[in-house]
Amino acid sequence: MQETDTNLMPDTARVAAEGYLNPSLARDLRQLADEAKTLAQAEFAFQKSRAAFVGTETRNIALLLIVTAAMVLFAAMALVVGTVIALGPLIGPWGAMALVTLALAVFAVLCAWNAKARLRRMMTIIGGKDET
Repeated sequence: MQETDTNLMPDTARVAAEGYLNPSLARDLRQLADEAKTLAQAEFAFQKSRAAFVGTETRNIALLLIVTAAMVLFAAMALVVGTVIALGPLIGPWGAMALVTLALAVFAVLCAWNAKARLRRMMTIIGGKDET
């Protein structure tokens, strides 16, 4: 019996002798399924970590917005109190309180009228009719 040295064979013959040239369809499908499973697991892990990151960041953003809203409220209160104190010597404490309260009420009414007009305009554009 004669031994063949695979190093001396042509490339295609050596590959065929080692069983790599014509792999079976079942082996290809198994390999494809294994690769698809690995890819799916990696994608699931990526999306899971991404969702965890988004959840954590959303919580942090919400907390920061709550703190921001509280600070804006405190700043507005300081502005109102400071205005009352500053006007106190000019028109008296009761007059300063009344003037600041009246100014804030007028500002609130103007904002409400503006919001109502915008709502009416939006409903007209969306619905095609006038909502009163």
